[in-house]
Amino acid sequence: MEEDKKVMFHEMELDDRILKAISLLAWPHPTLIQETAIPLLLEGKDVLIRARTGSGKTAAFAIPVIQKILNLKNTSTHQCIRALILSPSKELCGQITSVIGDLTLKCAREVRCIDISSSGDMQIQKSLLSDKPDIVVATPSRALAHLKAKNMRLKEDLSMLVVDEADLVFSFGYEDEIKELLSYLPKIYQAVLASATLSDDVLSLKKIVLRNPVTLKLEEPELAPSSQLQHYHLFAEEDDKAAILYALLKLNLIRGKSIIFVRTVDRCYKLKLYLEQFKIGSCVLNSELPAAVRCLSVDQFNRGRYQIIVASDEKALEKPDGGLLGPEEWGKKNKQKSKRKKDKESGVSRGIDFQHVSNVINFDFPLDVNSYVHRAGRTARDYVLHLSKITSRYVEPKYEFALEEVEGFRYRSRDAWRAVTRIAVREARLKEIKQELLNCKKLQGYFEENPTDLAALRRDKALHTVRLQPQLAHVPEYLLPAALRNDTPEPDAEQPPEPTKKRKHKQTNFGSAKRHRYQARQSDPLRSFALNNIKKTTTASDT
Repeated sequence: MEEDKKVMFHEMELDDRILKAISLLAWPHPTLIQETAIPLLLEGKDVLIRARTGSGKTAAFAIPVIQKILNLKNTSTHQCIRALILSPSKELCGQITSVIGDLTLKCAREVRCIDISSSGDMQIQKSLLSDKPDIVVATPSRALAHLKAKNMRLKEDLSMLVVDEADLVFSFGYEDEIKELLSYLPKIYQAVLASATLSDDVLSLKKIVLRNPVTLKLEEPELAPSSQLQHYHLFAEEDDKAAILYALLKLNLIRGKSIIFVRTVDRCYKLKLYLEQFKIGSCVLNSELPAAVRCLSVDQFNRGRYQIIVASDEKALEKPDGGLLGPEEWGKKNKQKSKRKKDKESGVSRGIDFQHVSNVINFDFPLDVNSYVHRAGRTARDYVLHLSKITSRYVEPKYEFALEEVEGFRYRSRDAWRAVTRIAVREARLKEIKQELLNCKKLQGYFEENPTDLAALRRDKALHTVRLQPQLAHVPEYLLPAALRNDTPEPDAEQPPEPTKKRKHKQTNFGSAKRHRYQARQSDPLRSFALNNIKKTTTASDT
């Protein structure tokens, strides 16, 4: 009966072009947040959307934005920017733009959307903004920069403001930008805040952005139900965690695309180099990568180019150690604080739409329960393996894994894990930076004018990351657990082994051919100088 009461997309008075796009996306019915939020937004109300990660928040505000623009097109006489969508990270901006692109597939000429979140050339983005697209997606700092430069004007025509992942906006350092940005907006506009939590930051943002809002705090679990998402935990030491991960992946005990979460950026590369030794490919995702590389990594993972992505979440922005050290140790290490430049407009465990993920592996312990919730929310609600201790609030059963069954894997793993030294990680990162320099379009002109610098970069010494041993990619049968070994019976001891048979057969053929050639030579009088079986006859000349 509950299914009968569910409001379907075609009952929301949406434009046919939007409905056709939804049909192509194969969305059978609205999610709970979409069913609740879309009608309220279509009525013109300000809404605070609070729903867990993976619940469909992006479409919940994107569909009403597109519908409102299509409605305004019927009465408007000029082209202008109607909607501004702000998100704290460049990856999320790209994701939102992609969703809007899918939803406007049948009305792409009428509703145009651009993403200006990248730190590219302002002049190029200025030319894009001069065409006055209907929807602009940006980070708060980038949107403010263009408003100050008068590359876009919103004071007269903006109709909707959306702030996605609102609980991260202040934590990413955008509080001042948001407050200043609001001065460039008209006095009256419809606003939406979308968030996974109702933190104090969200409530503060609510006061300055929304007017008489409807707050949607849906009574739904923070994570998907157990019928869709399973949680397991496993206690293991550092070396054993690596061995277990190697065995799980190599023996196909977990299948499908996987996200492996670690705490620090260096751990991303350590795990990647470790897996490479066993010919297990992966890509990394962290805050220190350029935005273009991060977006490419997510895109390649979603397209199936990689089955494994190793990620560090946004907590790594706050401490170089990722929270592994206690307060006292942190005080000692504070003087040695990492000087690496991190992109504050990057977030990994929050919001990014990883598609068709089957497994989330918490290789390192999450810093808090919220981190665990958001990490688990990245999956396709199928299966989660937790390799460290986590609160029993979510993880009930222990993952049964007999480590003694893969003792051979432990020896291999221990050597491979220890081979990935700090120097190997550093050189791997240098190699990545070098590759980015060679691929950077902005530097192409410089390299054309300075070919010696390009040649020097290409002739730079080979980086000794980790010596690959091809034999590690193969798992011999004797390393397999007894339950996974091939039960083919051993060959009979009385019969010679197959290789000997082949060699003997070849020798026999050779001997037979030699015998035939000898017999042919013996029967040929021109070669043997012997006349056999010839009767002597008498002729006239003999007489």
